[in-house]
Amino acid sequence: MPKPRKIPQRQCLGCREHKAKRELLRIVRSPEGEITLDGRGKKPGRGAYVCPDAGCLKKVRRSHALERALNCAIPDAVYEQLEAQLPAETKALTESVSSEDDA
Repeated sequence: MPKPRKIPQRQCLGCREHKAKRELLRIVRSPEGEITLDGRGKKPGRGAYVCPDAGCLKKVRRSHALERALNCAIPDAVYEQLEAQLPAETKALTESVSSEDDA
């Protein structure tokens, strides 16, 4: 009988809950200093995880948790860009999770 696969767990910066890695969005600071959402979880750089929920992103912004996690100052324009990208990334994340569950 095969061993059950371990599911990688990560903690959301906003709600501080541990969830499966594929259920969370990864925010990355690239080696060049650019901050973006990483939908696939493969981009190089320092990463932090947030629930695909606007409420969690607001908590992260208020508490400056993302700045501490990525070890850099984050301008308001970047937060606004992340909020704009959040709906598209959430939809893609939901579709990928549901297609993996069907398999």
